Amino acid sequence: MKKRSFWRDNGLALAMLVCFLLFVMGQTLTGWHDNNNEALLHHDATLSLGEYLLSGAFYEGLFENWESEFLQMGAYIVLTVFLFQKGSSESKDPDKSNAVDEPIDKHRDDKGAPRPVKAGGWKLAIYKHSLSIAFFAAFFLSFTGHLIGGAKAYSDELKDYGHAPVSALEYLTTARFWFESLQNWQSEFLAMFCIVVASIYLREHGSPESKPVWAPHSETGEEG
Repeated sequence: MKKRSFWRDNGLALAMLVCFLLFVMGQTLTGWHDNNNEALLHHDATLSLGEYLLSGAFYEGLFENWESEFLQMGAYIVLTVFLFQKGSSESKDPDKSNAVDEPIDKHRDDKGAPRPVKAGGWKLAIYKHSLSIAFFAAFFLSFTGHLIGGAKAYSDELKDYGHAPVSALEYLTTARFWFESLQNWQSEFLAMFCIVVASIYLREHGSPESKPVWAPHSETGEEG
């Protein structure tokens, strides 16, 4: 029963983790082959898988995608604190009181309340924004990884044409770096726009990301 309960209680997180691992392995292998195919076209030496895993091209491709995902989620968490979309399952209801907006002190003595809530002070001040802090910290780390990996990959290309390599700060000022970032950022915010608006009129029976199938279009939030 305990084993069955573990898989049931953690199925969503485990499924996401398995998908991530499968896709990152697929990205790694296909990126390796694509990198070597390009090297052959330029009559350059190919890389072993181990060498590719240490290359700027690998880290550039990996982190530039993580960067956009963490930015999207961090921004969405913060924006949904004070912005509304009437009828969307992804928004608080602007015409009703919402449990997430209740005074924290009111729940300080609740059974099972997290320790920072009971402690108050600076611990609570950090904890009540810990979700957005975590996502923006992950964004900053991914942004830095993209910057460093991209600078190395760009420098390798420049060397092939007899030019001097660039530092990470120099790469930060290039159109290439911002093109890589912005092409991912725009797609993430388009996807979030679509789910916010589509969830007003469309339904997915059984999903907590959807309003109940029978809920009116004007109803806001996930509960019916």
